[in-house]
Amino acid sequence: MNHSECNHFHKPKRSARIIKCIYIVGFMDLFGVSMIIPLLSHHVKALGASPIVSGVVGSTYGVLQLFSSTLVGSWSDVVGRRFSLLTCLLLSAFGYSLLGMSTSIALFVLARIPVGLFKHSLSICRALLSDVVSETERPLVMGHFNAASSVGFILGPVVGGYLTEHEGGFYMSSFVCAAIFLLNAGLVWMLPWSEILNQRLDANRNSKSRQPYDGLRNCDGNHDGSRSTTKTSLSPGSLGKDWGNMALLQLTSVGAQIRMVASSDMWDVFLVRLLMALAIMLYHSNFSLAMEERFDLKPKVTGYMISYSSMLGALAGCLVGPMTRLYRGNMSALLLHSTAFTCSLIFLYAAAGSVWHVLLSSTFFAISTSVGRTCITDLELQRGGSARASGTLIGAGQSVTAVGRILAPLLSGLTQEISPCGPPSLGVLLALTALVLLLVRTPKGAKMKDKNAKE
Repeated sequence: MNHSECNHFHKPKRSARIIKCIYIVGFMDLFGVSMIIPLLSHHVKALGASPIVSGVVGSTYGVLQLFSSTLVGSWSDVVGRRFSLLTCLLLSAFGYSLLGMSTSIALFVLARIPVGLFKHSLSICRALLSDVVSETERPLVMGHFNAASSVGFILGPVVGGYLTEHEGGFYMSSFVCAAIFLLNAGLVWMLPWSEILNQRLDANRNSKSRQPYDGLRNCDGNHDGSRSTTKTSLSPGSLGKDWGNMALLQLTSVGAQIRMVASSDMWDVFLVRLLMALAIMLYHSNFSLAMEERFDLKPKVTGYMISYSSMLGALAGCLVGPMTRLYRGNMSALLLHSTAFTCSLIFLYAAAGSVWHVLLSSTFFAISTSVGRTCITDLELQRGGSARASGTLIGAGQSVTAVGRILAPLLSGLTQEISPCGPPSLGVLLALTALVLLLVRTPKGAKMKDKNAKE
């Protein structure tokens, strides 16, 4: 009896250590990436690319992410979080190493391909967090993970800018980024995956919806298929046949997962995600240029405002837990209110008559968007069934966001021709559409949740 009580006492501590390790992975991931992102356009230009070629090369990553997000997320449900996360980290490290050797446009494009296809480590980390915590703890943990990642994204450009001041700074930054991803892979390898599997099983027992599918069934690398392959493969021919059968089985399972999500009644959640992603991107698009044209603001002051807003967005991740408790776990209502607040703040920015109005909107905009981002992810997992396909659902959400990244520059350019306030004005209309959709569809989602709870 005392032994079981002791295990029960130490279980939360073990769980907290695992979650903190995943926070570190998220922080280091965006820290390394943000060292490179501000330098890419300058490096392409230094290689002799024209503006058109630079635009095409820059869009390569977004297009690859669009098609690979859902596939890799579903693949992580099939093969397990450990194998998929290690694969993504190692191949991303290879891509950034190749980027550090890119002395031509062709090599630069080649280096972006593995990163565009496999830079989904953050999505898999989110799926892993949803696996090891209960549904009530998930918004709090996701908020803290987003906060840790955002801090890395704020600090990374500072280090990258410092390294760029030296000769060969871009290449040095690329190799440092690759080393960070290798360190992340080592940290993921050393995680106590047997305890993670136990936490997953405990979370399933405590949740209301019990699903037979277990996305972590292969996380320890000892699933039945691999053992049988080891025992029966006596010749190179049989080994190749077994690997071919395993690959075919995985491909079939990935297709089944994607079809399950595609056939689900979740179009409203994904459409809200797309509309709000576009609205937020239009708010941020050409921000420096708009501040200069509207208020004659110097780029240095605009940079301070952007840094201030980014820091608030990082800290806002810690507010998700208290706000979830305030709403008693009703994520639909919290998303509805945060969307309405975000829409109002975009309107305030579009109609701002002074810099102080912009500063006020930026202050609360960073908080509302951070809360809304966590809410929409949690709502996707609630509506889709996190125990069966959390990786597929999160990957599908990232694909929707990638569509927004492709459309936002085009819409921003078209509306910027009309007025400096054009992009945020269009953002207001898109956010209003998302708000109306939530008002119409939220009651249906709540009824579905109540029905699932009764079953």
